[in-house]
Amino acid sequence: MNKFKKIGLTALAGSLVATSAFAGELTATGSAGITVENITGTADTSTGKAWSMPNSIYLTGSSELDNGMTVAVSYEMDQGTANNSSLGFDNHSVTVSSDTLGTLVFSGHGGSSAQSALDTTAAGDIWNSTLGITGIQASAAGDNSLMYTLPSMVDGLSLSVSMSPGRAAQETHTAWGATYSGFEGLSVSYGVGDSGAPGSILESSTMKASYAMGPITVAASNTEVDGTGNSNDREVTAYQIAYTVSENLSISYGTETFDKSTSSVDEEVEAISASYTSGGVTLSATQYEAKGAGNVAAAKTDKWSLGASFAF
Repeated sequence: MNKFKKIGLTALAGSLVATSAFAGELTATGSAGITVENITGTADTSTGKAWSMPNSIYLTGSSELDNGMTVAVSYEMDQGTANNSSLGFDNHSVTVSSDTLGTLVFSGHGGSSAQSALDTTAAGDIWNSTLGITGIQASAAGDNSLMYTLPSMVDGLSLSVSMSPGRAAQETHTAWGATYSGFEGLSVSYGVGDSGAPGSILESSTMKASYAMGPITVAASNTEVDGTGNSNDREVTAYQIAYTVSENLSISYGTETFDKSTSSVDEEVEAISASYTSGGVTLSATQYEAKGAGNVAAAKTDKWSLGASFAF
């Protein structure tokens, strides 16, 4: 882990509260590794082998102020384009938090809404574009968005609200979300928010739950998007069962079904995966199968993926 000590956060702290100068610590984190995939399918998806490597480094820093508040910054240094080796800042945010006031996150780029922060499916978003699946619309977030998480009022209950400013013809969008984990092994979440321009507003809602019983964890989720009329309505239902064989080895099986209101053909994905971690090294293997990609009945895609990553 690389640490660049005594990077001054004085300017940032001074803009938030009048106090004495502070020195913070900026930490660089990321991962190194490689993934190889093999895809075979119908004409609506790519076919062949693909190699990929992580291309991001995260810079994070934090400092505690005299009044007990904590200020943190996060920057992602990412490759500019697919064919450009230059690096530039990508996702970045400032977080201000305290036990009594809660947590406020301002995202200059790449932020989440209170709903989109919850909308990862129970199966872990096993769909992706290489399988020909189109995904689902989350509530608006992204650039210059705000998310506020209330301070703890009930043990195990987390409440968040968010706002994304309007762009061009769009209105300001809002979202809220709640997660309860006060019962051992159980986590239940619900979130709702909107997106889109006037006359074509979409409302996205997510509900999900998981329960761990010893080494076995079962999870289910449902995300719906409702638009004007029914032409934009879409729904994804997902399930997963995971088994922790040991502290190093785990296996899981998950399914996702995408239902589109204008099509009688559902998109379906299933995956079985295994991962082994020792120290900072993780080895993983996943087998995917997708049917009905692009809402085409005959479309079918198979894919396997092998990966090795090294955390630092």
